[in-house]
Amino acid sequence: MEISALNPQLVWKHFYALTRIPRPSGHTAAVAQYLVEFGKKIGVEAFIDNAGNVVMRKPATPGFENLETAILQAHMDMVPQPLDGPHNFETDPIDTHIEGEWVYANGTTLGADDGMGVAAAMAILEDDNVKHGPLEVLITADEETGMYGARGLEAGTLKGKFLLNLDSETEGVITIGCAGGQDVEASMEYDEMEVNPTGMKAFKIEMDGMKGGHSGLEINLGRANANKLMARLLSVLIDAECAWICSWTGGTMRNAIPRSGEAVVLVPEKKEQEFKNIVNERLGIFNEEFKVQENGNITIKLTECEAPKKAMTDDVQLNLVNAILAAHDGVLRYIPTIPDIVETSSNLAIVKAADGKIEIGILARSSSDTMKAYLCESLAACFRLAGMDVQFNGGYGGWQPNTESPLVANMSDVYEKMYGNKPVVEVCHAGLECGIIGVTYPDMDMASFGPTLESPHTPSERCFIPSVEKFYNFLVELLKHIPEKK
Repeated sequence: MEISALNPQLVWKHFYALTRIPRPSGHTAAVAQYLVEFGKKIGVEAFIDNAGNVVMRKPATPGFENLETAILQAHMDMVPQPLDGPHNFETDPIDTHIEGEWVYANGTTLGADDGMGVAAAMAILEDDNVKHGPLEVLITADEETGMYGARGLEAGTLKGKFLLNLDSETEGVITIGCAGGQDVEASMEYDEMEVNPTGMKAFKIEMDGMKGGHSGLEINLGRANANKLMARLLSVLIDAECAWICSWTGGTMRNAIPRSGEAVVLVPEKKEQEFKNIVNERLGIFNEEFKVQENGNITIKLTECEAPKKAMTDDVQLNLVNAILAAHDGVLRYIPTIPDIVETSSNLAIVKAADGKIEIGILARSSSDTMKAYLCESLAACFRLAGMDVQFNGGYGGWQPNTESPLVANMSDVYEKMYGNKPVVEVCHAGLECGIIGVTYPDMDMASFGPTLESPHTPSERCFIPSVEKFYNFLVELLKHIPEKK
């Protein structure tokens, strides 16, 4: 069965169409143009703003003109994460399949984050049987790499007072607040040493098999971080004088827990067996430590390769490895008053070290501005001790919950009447665009919800089919209950 045949068909039709359009973060021009053409085709106002966001507007259904304008908001880009093998996210469509009650992609991220939100908004716009007040749709650009579309949204672009963010990932949950974030970027240039290949062999170390995951929603699960494990392995090899680092790469996205990494090292021929023994020993240790989280699936592959002409000096490689070992990764603290929700965390997301340059990327998150500042300064101190320059970029504040929100009150009542139980109302550790939009539109009342997704930002990303219909039917009914104009 094609996913376009699933119910509600209008939502799945649009989601399938989105899977055919390459739309990784930073490459959203094609999907933005597609959305504008869709809007014009169905006869609604549609345009692209100065930040690359798509805005669409539809008048109220007759009889519902007294409702305030509702804004449906989602983001058009997706996280590009392949499992293995070549997949060009800038040119290749996403191939999907159904397993039981779940939709997956074949070997890549699915893009249901946030393709399902975009598809739901498109379905609402297209279906003239849906009853609603005045509607605005905001589809933002480049959310996954720094929320740049939301950052560039200008005051006055939106007219609505109530914003429904369609980017949450558990059906039956209404999110009313989220953590803020900060990119911590460490870098340095270093002198390489010329190496004499006589008596040396070069090996590529490829570490793989970890689940990875969303660095906000799944940081509390204790999954292995490929950059941390590679640092641990390289530290032991360096101490045993079994390896000199020539290059090292790990992770690709700031908001994805790194699943894999590789390093090229030089190994003295007389130390080759010891080198291999250490690798096998560490692999066993890692799989034992993470047997619950990673199910024994961590792998390390050694491949002999052509010897590079240069390698890191002893000081450089020691400073690099020690800094990554010392840098905090994972949960730092839970919210003291809500101890099951993460307050502060970091994701040591990206390592690039080659050709005389080191680049480290970390995403720090916290719902406390002071704890976020403390975490960022502690990370900066760690890398500055290693001689690196540290920059803070892409910072955004948290979205503070409004417990007196009339929008959320209406949402809770509608959900309970439809499904017989109240929705869960919570704050989350993931970053949502509501916090940034709220700075530009401080009087806007906002809430976030969506269908159930699991393992976003990984090739295991999947969407629970029954949840899509519940989510969409709730959205349709909710639009009849937006607060009235005063």
